[in-house]
Amino acid sequence: MADLEAILDDLDAESAELDELVARLPDTGWQRPTPAEGWTIAHQIAHLTWTDDKALLAAREPDDFGTELLRALDGGEGYVDAGACEIAETTSSAELLRRWRAGRTALRAALAAVPDGQKLPWYGPPMSTASMATARLMETWAHGQDVADALEVVRPPTARLWHVARIGVRTRDFAFLTRDRTPPDAPFRVELTAPGGELWTFGPDDAADRVTGSALDFCLLATQRRHRDDTDLRATPGAEEWLRIAQAFAGPPGGGRAPGQFATDPPSGADGTPAAESKE
Repeated sequence: MADLEAILDDLDAESAELDELVARLPDTGWQRPTPAEGWTIAHQIAHLTWTDDKALLAAREPDDFGTELLRALDGGEGYVDAGACEIAETTSSAELLRRWRAGRTALRAALAAVPDGQKLPWYGPPMSTASMATARLMETWAHGQDVADALEVVRPPTARLWHVARIGVRTRDFAFLTRDRTPPDAPFRVELTAPGGELWTFGPDDAADRVTGSALDFCLLATQRRHRDDTDLRATPGAEEWLRIAQAFAGPPGGGRAPGQFATDPPSGADGTPAAESKE
């Protein structure tokens, strides 16, 4: 449980950082387009709200989650996006912010109350509470990046990226399988320079294929918030194939970002105000 509490603390911190970006936005700011085609800032927060609600259902009423799975099957690949769109397009910005805050608070309490060792039902394999909390952190960070990019804000990377990097590594085989490709037989070595300067390592140190570079760039790539060509990552040929399709999130293959879209990070205002919003 100590590990779960630490993850939940990091999830709270990640959510609070994103909250600071959107809390002071005017209503027009919530309608600002983000790098995800067709999605505004409101859609990004609505997606987090919707998914938190589903995770809360899994934690509080696991026996009822089967009905939710049937809805997902009926809805097809667009089920999750449709849920986010409905919330974003029918909810005021003030109510959306209130609902997101209330949902994530309730989810933390619910995950902490799940008996130790109990798995939670989900759209894929059942998940431990620690895995669910980690997945929510990854999603919050990734969608928060879309919001930051929309507002032209550079977010300082934190040690919380370790959770995202770990998911990015663990989903290597999934990235191949979701594209109907055979995953490599041997594990890779991944060596990432953390925001604090230390080295985060994953996989055997004698692996033939390896990836090295900054943890931030790896996380941006694995969540498909940056194109491979816009990262500092270095890889052997076998690992390079993976980097071109890396995907830390569930679902069908994502479209990613175009090369050069974020070749350099835009500055924020001197007082921390998003540069784009300071013009309004």
